Amino acid sequence: MEKEESRASIAEADRQSISTFLERVWSEDGLADRTLEAYRRDLEALAGWLAARGRNLRTARREDISAYHGARPAAVRSIARRQSAFRRYYAFLARTEPGFADPTLLIERPKMPRSLPKALAEREIEGLLDAPDTATTLGLRDRAMLELMYASGLRVSELVELPLAALNTRQGVLRVTGKGGKDRLVPVGELALERIGAYLADVRPALAKGRQPAALFLSKRGEGMTRQMFWTLVKRYGLKVGINPRRISPHVLRHSFATHLLNHGADLRALQMLLGHSSLSTTQIYTLVAKEGLKRLHAQHHPRG
Repeated sequence: MEKEESRASIAEADRQSISTFLERVWSEDGLADRTLEAYRRDLEALAGWLAARGRNLRTARREDISAYHGARPAAVRSIARRQSAFRRYYAFLARTEPGFADPTLLIERPKMPRSLPKALAEREIEGLLDAPDTATTLGLRDRAMLELMYASGLRVSELVELPLAALNTRQGVLRVTGKGGKDRLVPVGELALERIGAYLADVRPALAKGRQPAALFLSKRGEGMTRQMFWTLVKRYGLKVGINPRRISPHVLRHSFATHLLNHGADLRALQMLLGHSSLSTTQIYTLVAKEGLKRLHAQHHPRG
């Protein structure tokens, strides 16, 4: 109820300004729908809080923004996301309105705790990939999906949204549309191609039931898979081979792909392109994962570790 009242009290000028800002960052940066909706929620919450105090987004001062954060305690990541929305919005106003003073410039950013991506060991990946029963229709599909996820380091959304037309089996590559609508070409390993070939020959036509769905991977209803479906099957196969469910998720397969490539000498820039990261600093986190793995190996096996 409080949230609804807050939204209802927002000045129409603020509501319009927020919509204009979101349209601009969508067209310029291609932000995902979830990010845009989170920005809208954060900005509308701030506008409602300001309105209750006789102010609006344009007249907010640095003290108002700081007081808002103090009145709305949250987890560090939530505060960081909230501040990101505010900074981008006010930077937009400063660019488009001459003389506007950005109230977020001197607000200190929260220190984010560093959490390293969690990867499975290579033997655990082998067990997971062998888990589906390939004597069954859905087992063949699941094996193909797991092989492709690990072979190409896809995000789960990229995997389930892959259209059939994105796969070039002759050249062994995928055209993947990642964050911000950016396309990249990703190689597909021979084993993954072999599994996908078996799926395309024997399984997909049976699941499609004579129709022509666009998605590469289909559910038993002949429709595209969802993130939740793939999440469930990853957890199920992980449990089957003795992997703690808390240690495994579709994204862990992507982390494992990146970590194992680095362990085997992959170039960081090449890995950045394969993962579809816009910044190399995002990819560099995997070098820390690899170093931590070497430290554990040394401590475990060296006589003076």
